[in-house]
Amino acid sequence: MQSDNFIDYIRVYCKSGHGGPGVVHFLREKFRPNGGPDGGNGGRGGHVILKGNKNLWTLLHLRYHKNLLAEDGDRGGKNNSSGKNGKDIIIEVPLGTVGKNEETGEVEVEILEHGQEVIWLPGGRGGLGNGNFATPTNQAPEYAQPGEDGKEGWKIVELKILADVGLVGFPNAGKSTLLSVISAAKPKIADYAFTTITPNLGMVEYKGGKSFCVADLPGIIEGAAEGKGLGHRFLRHIERNPVLMMLIPADSKDHKKEFDILMHELEEYNPDLLDKQMLVAISKSDMLDAELQAEIVKEFPKNIPVHFFSSLTYQGIDTLKDKLWKLLNTEI
Repeated sequence: MQSDNFIDYIRVYCKSGHGGPGVVHFLREKFRPNGGPDGGNGGRGGHVILKGNKNLWTLLHLRYHKNLLAEDGDRGGKNNSSGKNGKDIIIEVPLGTVGKNEETGEVEVEILEHGQEVIWLPGGRGGLGNGNFATPTNQAPEYAQPGEDGKEGWKIVELKILADVGLVGFPNAGKSTLLSVISAAKPKIADYAFTTITPNLGMVEYKGGKSFCVADLPGIIEGAAEGKGLGHRFLRHIERNPVLMMLIPADSKDHKKEFDILMHELEEYNPDLLDKQMLVAISKSDMLDAELQAEIVKEFPKNIPVHFFSSLTYQGIDTLKDKLWKLLNTEI
């Protein structure tokens, strides 16, 4: 997933179809010269629909389709025949996608399941033909309804990664290395900041044929909540992770300061993030003895478990999986 093809934010112009007009028409047959009104209704305008597709993981396919326009409904016909509905436009998106109003920022639609279809912009209703307006006192109405307008506007399609565990930490904390050890994912790993610039997902095999999904997310830096570094592009992805693993390297100059910065950025972006299940994971722990580990544990809040591991020696990896599984199956 480490690729320029990972697109998680697209601005599109959407327009649902205009409803077709109803028709003014009167039945005229050889033996029924005054057969009465038989104007049909107009067809519904096409909807703009979002549909979940579990086989998609990016919004790349929308990059070159910025104008999403549904068809208008057809006008009604004689003999009370209704016009054809406009063709819907169906936008397939990855699970975890939200659709927003660009102007207000309001979330209007959310896709979480494969095959889920949600009408984002409904098409305009078709107008009624004059056959609908006949009454005993008005047997020959000379009017019909026009179709209703569709809805239109600039929208934001935004992907928020659906994963069980989100790896949170500074650049070069060891997130990508850990993901490559506990799963089959092969993220890019190098000794410089922001090696990971797009999310990487890995499925972690657990006991009894069970598994869970871990997301290696772009490194957070101080000021990320204000947009510094990868800013909001990083933070929006962790909103969907039920468990956050705060990754801090053993050779950090100040473990507590790193932790406090991470927690502050999460709180600034969305205070609700602090209510998630959390685990502090200290990487590169093969360089620590038991005494140093005990000292480091004292630096963190007592209500958040601390785990030591090494991706190099595999120390504590199996126990880490156990702790993550337990957190995923614990109700807050």
